[in-house]
Amino acid sequence: MSTTAHLFSQTDGTTNIDTWLTQEAGRIGKDIHKHSLHTSPWYDLIRKGNFTAGMGYRQSTLIYDRVLPNTGQNASADQGTLGLAWTALGGTLLASTAFDNSLGQSMIGANPDNLGPQDAKSYLHFQRSIKQFNLSRAVIESPRLDVEDLRQSVEGLQQLTAIVDLMKEAVRRSWEERNRDEYDASCANLVPCLTTGTPILQVIDVSAGTTFEGVNTWSVDFNNDFVSSGVDVDYTPTAHISNAVLDRIALRLRREGAKVNAYGIEDGQAIFGLVIGSQGSLFLKQEDGYREDIRKNAGKVSELIKPLGVDGSFRGFYHICDDLAPRMTITTGTATRVYPETMTNGILTTNAAYETADFEVAYILHADVMECLIPSPLSGAGPVKFDPLSYTGDFKWKNIANETTNPDGTIGYFRGVLASASKRVKTRFGMACVYRRTSLVPAA
Repeated sequence: MSTTAHLFSQTDGTTNIDTWLTQEAGRIGKDIHKHSLHTSPWYDLIRKGNFTAGMGYRQSTLIYDRVLPNTGQNASADQGTLGLAWTALGGTLLASTAFDNSLGQSMIGANPDNLGPQDAKSYLHFQRSIKQFNLSRAVIESPRLDVEDLRQSVEGLQQLTAIVDLMKEAVRRSWEERNRDEYDASCANLVPCLTTGTPILQVIDVSAGTTFEGVNTWSVDFNNDFVSSGVDVDYTPTAHISNAVLDRIALRLRREGAKVNAYGIEDGQAIFGLVIGSQGSLFLKQEDGYREDIRKNAGKVSELIKPLGVDGSFRGFYHICDDLAPRMTITTGTATRVYPETMTNGILTTNAAYETADFEVAYILHADVMECLIPSPLSGAGPVKFDPLSYTGDFKWKNIANETTNPDGTIGYFRGVLASASKRVKTRFGMACVYRRTSLVPAA
């Protein structure tokens, strides 16, 4: 049986147009099959909105950080004490010598200053930050197609339907990759899983003051980007992600106010999303000392994540499996991302290196970390009207007549346009956990 694949080339009409649709009716059956690409939770769970028109390609969002009272009048971090300064009304209690006669209750020596003490003050020092986001655009085009092929091809419409479905899946996968990569860059916290002393890091280059937010995990040098007291610290992950580390993360998120807009509430505690590969999820559920918790896996699951196969929580997290989770190799600290597929001679095949890559990334998913903003279609301005363009990747058939190359207008192609801006909001809720998936040692 032949397994030779035919590749469709991009042409401009001056050379022969590829015959898209198979014409040899006697060589294939009527059932036209197609391979499907894997889907992931990143398409449905990222909050979406409209990119505001008329304000340029680069916009900003103003974010006020959390605030608590401080006894220092100045905003400097080392001024005063966190909390309120309480003053007892009426001053100090009167001593026994203040009474001249216990029978007559004659009061002498009362201090008038004690009757109206001056209030001790605490202050609120507001901190705000401006986060910029930029509109980006991508275009996908199909090979050129001569519609006359439909006349000669077996089950031509069925073949064309299969091709259109594959294009839709390619767009969906593109959005998943886009959302995952943008969420990774929006996380303010990096958690490299170590056998001892697993940290939660916000700064990846102490000397330069570079924060992890805005940097993709696979762009980090785990050996040279972290400096303490002038000495490089090697944070290359040495252990598998563990429930102990996730317990710390859950407590931290709850203290920081991430309960609002969490994916669920059980026993009064917020339940967060954990996007992780299936193997990583299984490791956590079978980890020694934690297996009994899987029995308490029942509970109401948000209708948003229930269709993703989530049937309950586990130790404060909904495990949302992503079998296309980012994987990397790390050599002397330098990370290199490994993708699930590879392109060889124009043919998409499974990448064997992805199966053996040592390191994988899991994410603490929170709805408030970022928002995907997509421009609204424009149908014109004033008296000028034109066909509205969708920026979600919807394919449109383009048939541009040309006197020489396409005089009859029978040659065309499909074109889809994608555009979005990633608005970062409460990035401190986002965490990227890098772990050694080939290790059997839980992080501590």
